[in-house]
Amino acid sequence: MFAFCSDPQTLPQWQWFACYLTSGTHLAFYWSFVVVIILILLAAPASLLLGFGGALAQRSRHAPLRWFGLGYTSMVRGVPDIVFFLFVPIAVDQGLEFLMHHVRCPDWDLPIRRGNDFLVCPAAKVPHSSSPSWIHNIYAFALALLAFALVFGAFAANTLRGAMDAVPKAQVETAESFGMTRGQAFRRVLLPQMWVYALPGLSNLWMILIKATPLLFLLGIQDIVFWARELGGAKTSVYTYPHDDWRVWYLLVVLVFYLILTWVSQIGFERLMSRLNTGQDTAGGDRLRTEAA
Repeated sequence: MFAFCSDPQTLPQWQWFACYLTSGTHLAFYWSFVVVIILILLAAPASLLLGFGGALAQRSRHAPLRWFGLGYTSMVRGVPDIVFFLFVPIAVDQGLEFLMHHVRCPDWDLPIRRGNDFLVCPAAKVPHSSSPSWIHNIYAFALALLAFALVFGAFAANTLRGAMDAVPKAQVETAESFGMTRGQAFRRVLLPQMWVYALPGLSNLWMILIKATPLLFLLGIQDIVFWARELGGAKTSVYTYPHDDWRVWYLLVVLVFYLILTWVSQIGFERLMSRLNTGQDTAGGDRLRTEAA
């Protein structure tokens, strides 16, 4: 980045570090922090949306829909998360290529499954092998986002269903007795109040989601843990910037990043919980009224 970085071995210490910390690999390391934050900001609402759908499915009066909701949450909760993180991207990727193979190469006469190999025609590759690297990166990120949303959506579904059940049924029945339909009572009475009961569980899921982001490395995405291990490892004189084993310092940076992220999140959830409890007939609402008095 700097003009004096042409020969790092002749640089004084401060210039050496200036060149070292602005090298191409370090810029990728800094960008990986942004990738983690983007994943969290996209995975959280996607998980909440899937969780809301799963909670409604579990409460449905239609048995097939209720079985589907129960099956989805039970299956995800009963299987280790890492299995889903590895299975979903592979299954979706091969499923898309299988469909594209039959659409684009109908005359292909060779089997797709050849022993342990999954081979489709070149035109069916998703994304295409000649596509720019940024398209491959976005595709891998989208698959990772889908895996995170499916896993945490199942846990969010149980949290939201419990919150819906926690709202006193008498309030919903009273609303229906005043002429509201079941849908109106849900939207105007149950839905606004359930967030008070759901927020503690959702805040825990948010923290777990943050701590699960290092699994991006398993999905082929170069996240901050990958770069901390890669850049912190010992470098000999064959490298442009040789140094000893600095992994402890890089991992310390990662640790501080996650601590700051969870600390800011905790403050945000405490303020949101205080706002939601205002005026509510809950333990938090009673505490706020007592403090105000």
